[in-house]
Amino acid sequence: MSLYKDKVVIVTGAASGFGKNIARSFSDAGAQVVVADIDADGAKATADSLGQAVAVETDVSNVDSVRDMIHTAVKEFGGLDVLVNNAGVPHRSMPMLDLDPADADRMWAVNVRSVFLACKFGIPVMRERPGASVVNVASIGAIRPRGGMTVYNASKSAVITLTRGLAAEVAPDVRVNAVNPAVAETNFVKGAQGLDKIPDNVKVAMLSEIPMGRTAATQDIADAILFLASPAASFITGVALDVDGGRSIQ
Repeated sequence: MSLYKDKVVIVTGAASGFGKNIARSFSDAGAQVVVADIDADGAKATADSLGQAVAVETDVSNVDSVRDMIHTAVKEFGGLDVLVNNAGVPHRSMPMLDLDPADADRMWAVNVRSVFLACKFGIPVMRERPGASVVNVASIGAIRPRGGMTVYNASKSAVITLTRGLAAEVAPDVRVNAVNPAVAETNFVKGAQGLDKIPDNVKVAMLSEIPMGRTAATQDIADAILFLASPAASFITGVALDVDGGRSIQ
């Protein structure tokens, strides 16, 4: 498959979980991939497992670090066609009034400030490439929030609003979309639950809200992102695509 042959793609948070599989899927489709993550060893391991790929240690909430990430794409591969803002952190499920303000600040920096910074420094470079596209990873919780994850869901609502506003500002040069994943059994979700392993009763509760009868697979999210970034979606911008097995219609 060569849908993305000679295209340059940055994926943030690509050392594990959704991001790792997103990076692999773009690589399998022929892309040159910049694997960005604050986990330098994990990013290198991901990049080493791909074809044309380079790892860059990136703190997505830091101005200089994000500038370096964009510079790496230009230096190593000559430009930037697709930016996937996947990096994110949850907080442990708890009432908002119990959440430590420092944890809320960190989450807001990683989930929202990161998208602002990557787009601010990435889009000027992307405007030089035809068909350039940004895809931001939000959450189904942004449109179907539940108690216990209030501030996390608010951060993802901000990502959707940023996506829509920015899409209007940078069209027609660059398309900007988002995906809203449902829950998936990843380390991210386990961390949000404060668990090493998701218990069976929690899985049953999750599945009861999803008409398709299963949690999201990392490939489900990757496939949606590859579609939104592709020429097949050339008339789609400002969209937040639910990839949730129908949870949002319950």
